[in-house]
Amino acid sequence: MHFLILLFVCSCSRSPLEQALRYAGDNRPELEAVLEHYTTVDADSEKLAAARFLIENMPAHKSYRGNEIHDYYAIAGKVLSSGLSPVEQRDSLLYVSDYMFPGLEDRTVSDIRVIKSDFLIRSIDQAFDEWRNRPWAQHVTFDEFCEWLLPYKAVELQEMDSWRDTLFTFFTWGLNNMVHDDDTYETTFNAVHTVRNEINWRIKPYGLFNRKGYPLLSADLLHRQTFGNCLDYVTLAVLTYRSVGIPCVIDETPYWGRFRAGHSWYTVLNNRGEELTSEWDVSSVPGGAFFTDKRIPKVYRNTYSINRERQKYLSKSAYKHPFSMCQKDVTADYFNTSDLEIPVFKDVKLAEKYAYIATFTGMNEDWSVVDYGTVRHGNAHFTRMGRNILYIALGYDGTQLRPISKPFILHTDGSLDYITCDTTRTRSVDIRRKYYQSNNVAKMRKRLLGGQIQCSNNADFNDAVTLYTIENLNIPDKIQVSADQPYRYWRYMSPNGSYGSIAELAFFTADTILMTGEPISSTSDNGAISRAFDDDWLSNFETGQADGNWIGMDMGTPQSVAYVRIVPRSDDNDIHPGDVYEMRYWNADNGWTSCGIQTANGNTLHYDNIPAGSLMWVSDHTRGMDERLFLIDDEGNVVWW
Repeated sequence: MHFLILLFVCSCSRSPLEQALRYAGDNRPELEAVLEHYTTVDADSEKLAAARFLIENMPAHKSYRGNEIHDYYAIAGKVLSSGLSPVEQRDSLLYVSDYMFPGLEDRTVSDIRVIKSDFLIRSIDQAFDEWRNRPWAQHVTFDEFCEWLLPYKAVELQEMDSWRDTLFTFFTWGLNNMVHDDDTYETTFNAVHTVRNEINWRIKPYGLFNRKGYPLLSADLLHRQTFGNCLDYVTLAVLTYRSVGIPCVIDETPYWGRFRAGHSWYTVLNNRGEELTSEWDVSSVPGGAFFTDKRIPKVYRNTYSINRERQKYLSKSAYKHPFSMCQKDVTADYFNTSDLEIPVFKDVKLAEKYAYIATFTGMNEDWSVVDYGTVRHGNAHFTRMGRNILYIALGYDGTQLRPISKPFILHTDGSLDYITCDTTRTRSVDIRRKYYQSNNVAKMRKRLLGGQIQCSNNADFNDAVTLYTIENLNIPDKIQVSADQPYRYWRYMSPNGSYGSIAELAFFTADTILMTGEPISSTSDNGAISRAFDDDWLSNFETGQADGNWIGMDMGTPQSVAYVRIVPRSDDNDIHPGDVYEMRYWNADNGWTSCGIQTANGNTLHYDNIPAGSLMWVSDHTRGMDERLFLIDDEGNVVWW
């Protein structure tokens, strides 16, 4: 980013084209050759304008420096052809990245200093050929063409190679053999549908979202990747679409409104001028409902052109947050947004006029920046912010970012609520989870309703005694049972329609000692049976039959069971007995204030003397990554943010 700051500060009197050419250094003749080509050899005013656009914005784009990346890609090619599973390939390339090519991502160079004229001319000619000749690209204006079809790369560090030729070759059989009807043939959506199906059929995308090695961004590897995250497959989709004249861009959010990570997807500009968004990667059909259940603070569109406002920010700011230089804010194109004016603490002293707005991400971190604004007349101003999200304003004091406002909720109607804890009033808090309950988790938990704990002295339970029926979902960690005599066979009888779903089953003596025996079940699937007793709350007992399922234990001889643990199928974000937890609340004066660390001895944490109205945060120091902030409403219900 430093070169862009330097260009902005020192070259304001020069045109963007001249600034870029000067920055090209020894590579300037290559760029001038492109301009000369479209002035004399192929005198085309639109191609010349396109070349100028690419060169003017080229200093913001970068590639790997040197030949190490080619050595890495050579190894990656062998791994992809090795017969290893996608997971094994991912792990192999992660090892290669970490131990053979450490720090490769930092050894980069601006494209404008290495790009060759013949590559750029061919890329421009190919883009124009698709734009001018494909029926599903005829609606695209020149300005749209420059962003949606023209660029020689879609993501940073992508190889400057023959990706248009390669992807065109591998994924256009269906496109070239489409029926030339009078109804759908010329529509952009039909072209997308055809190409997308072919990509999915040929490569069968396999999503792996854990840490991996360097992305496979060469033409030879893009069409061979057997694993990847959303951005990997989105990149493949965008490049393939562009290679056949389908206008497409990458949109993203830096962080979900209630999750620790962000997300990328693709957007297509159809022949009616509509922007059709996918939800996930190339597996998603663009134009359907878009994440109706997700809260999104910001949506940014990756552009080829430099965002001059961000360039100005980098030249003037004291704290330089690593915003991408080539993005524009399109949040308001997706949903209702609000412009905010947030009062800044009166005693705060900042080292710059900029403020930052952040959401909570968790995973051992608290606030993560999603955008910047300015401080004017004692208020921090932010624009186009997504609603139904909890935010905080931050400022740079010369040393670090610090809170300059109370946390606040931007509601769906655009109203604001500032969160203030009242230290003069305290309350007790009981909490059963550290993370909000997703729709899937709630449905799995509901499968317990009507489940029964039974015992018998006959293996077929033909005289089963029912000791407990689950009538609500607030079951204790250890359900107390009392039988009239010892019994040899004990089981959990699941309700019909539940497929037997539970994560864990355990039996305890009156002294809460874990009992052992021989697992028994209505199913003969030993793998499913073992998952009910493996102490892993992310593995599940479940059968393929909706009704008549049970899982239990043969104690060998009649035994007295005093307690039974039934763990619902879940995401393991319930309070886990034996794990070490810490609860904090937000204090405007001191930030996060610990309420104490405790080891859970059940499925509920209890804390006393919590200031009323507090914003709270529970962390599991033993396992897991998912953590969310929450409030307690007047009825004592947990409200997650």
